[in-house]
Amino acid sequence: MPTIDIEQTRNQARALLDSRIESVTNLVKTRQRITDLREQLAEAERDDKRAYVRATKDGWSPDELKKLGLESGAATRRRKTATAKSGSDSSPSSEGARPGAE
Repeated sequence: MPTIDIEQTRNQARALLDSRIESVTNLVKTRQRITDLREQLAEAERDDKRAYVRATKDGWSPDELKKLGLESGAATRRRKTATAKSGSDSSPSSEGARPGAE
């Protein structure tokens, strides 16, 4: 029966664990980058809203800004959200209506 070298086995085990630790470390770094970018996006959206309000206070009308391709970001998001909500709101009411239930 061959002799098992404990040190060699430990080194092999460490190498396997190091590889696993490296992959999970990369995953954590990627997730943190996503979190950081989301925070940057939220900050940029706040800045955009302030700049839009400032432009309207400086005399630009929403129609003029829209013609320049500078539609209000908040208005665009509201419209998309409202469309999504109205589509999902109609489904439960139609499912809840049962024929013959008066």
